[in-house]
Amino acid sequence: MAQIPSPVFSTASVIGSGLMGTGIAAVFAAAKMKVTLIDTDEKRLGESKSRIQGIAAELLSAELIEESPDAVAARVDCVSDLEACKESDLILEAIFENLEAKHALYTQLEQIVSPSTIIGSNTSGLLPSALCRPFRHPERFLVIHFWNPPHAIPLVEVVPNPATRPEVTESVLQFLRSVKCDPVLVAKEIPGFIGNRLQYAVLREALAIVRSGAATPEAVDTAMKASLGPRYSVVGPIETADLGGLDTFFTIASYLMPLLAKDEDVLQLMKEKVAAGKTGLRSGEGFYSWPEERAAAVVARRNRALLQHRKSVISDQ
Repeated sequence: MAQIPSPVFSTASVIGSGLMGTGIAAVFAAAKMKVTLIDTDEKRLGESKSRIQGIAAELLSAELIEESPDAVAARVDCVSDLEACKESDLILEAIFENLEAKHALYTQLEQIVSPSTIIGSNTSGLLPSALCRPFRHPERFLVIHFWNPPHAIPLVEVVPNPATRPEVTESVLQFLRSVKCDPVLVAKEIPGFIGNRLQYAVLREALAIVRSGAATPEAVDTAMKASLGPRYSVVGPIETADLGGLDTFFTIASYLMPLLAKDEDVLQLMKEKVAAGKTGLRSGEGFYSWPEERAAAVVARRNRALLQHRKSVISDQ
């Protein structure tokens, strides 16, 4: 039986230099790991170093690291050859969400790396039992789902497939804690894992409120940012129910839950936007208008707030 590496891995490879892949590589490099970032898109790969430096600069400004952005970026080798991941303790796939493309990549990987190398996928929704089908050694594969932006949101959802060895799962959980992430184990795979199920449940009700004419998108967002958002960053929804009194929450839930949105008709609001080419920040307009200056300001404000919260949580630990 193959030996599983130490929980605190010294080397890692990230395959895919998009938004998530580059962010994850930066997280590992900031934790003083040697990282190989792999992509066949030479142009995107060439831009990765400057993006990693930018992420490191945000971490430095938030006092979450003490090194210069150049020192962090220097730990990342950006290459196009998949063979470069051969000696890595951990390989994390972060390519686009296409099952066939991921399967083809995994088949290549198993011809390159040893049976002891742990392989994870950063998929946000594909189930590990479907992802692991081409593996000869599925016992070393699991989902390792970071959230965007990875350097500012510490949550990582760890989802083993039915064949994943328990020591592999435990090694990954310990490793993620060692690089200052907050991993949660999803012991039974479910579509959307934990975070996205919560996110889309809230989004459905938000869209239903807008569709009903009861409030504008701005009012819905303000209500969330001024109440539940800050509170849920300190105590979760189930803790909140305990703190508020389960008897009270049960009474309110009994008459309110039957009135909440339960259908997919609310998606028509987004469908109409998408059909009109209004996809949000990338196109410059969605429910909001996103001129370049405003988009940059909102993203910067979001990242600063998330990083400050992350710093405060680390300080309290």
